[in-house]
Parts: sequence; structure tokens; C-alpha cells
Amino acid sequence: MSQTSTKSDTAAPLRSLGGLGIDTRHLGQTLRTLYEGSVDRQPIPDSQVDLLLRLRQKERDRRRAG
Repeated sequence: MSQTSTKSDTAAPLRSLGGLGIDTRHLGQTLRTLYEGSVDRQPIPDSQVDLLLRLRQKERDRRRAG
């Protein structure tokens, strides 16, 4: 096996899912549902809110200066 990777080599794992009989659309929908039911409904931590507010302030400052 050569050390160089080709486009077909990187796509092989994706094709093998179909060969295993895995419905990737169903898998994707299931993962989306789990995400929306758990992670997506979590509140944003205060530390991230603070970062977002500081970013917003910097954006405003740049608009005023420009």
C-alpha cells in the first residue's frame, strides 16, 4: 500500500457505510434529534456570553472608527 492518499482512498470509509447496510440519512436524522434534544437546549455558559458581548463591542467600535 502506498503512502500517498488519493481521493478514492479518503472516500472509501463513506462508501463502506452503505455496504454495511447503514442508512446514513436515518443515522443523520437520529443524531440531529439527539443533539436538538440535549446540547441545543442547554443555556450558553456565562463565560461564553461574556466573550460574545466583548466581540459585539469590538465590532461596534470598529464600525465607529471606520
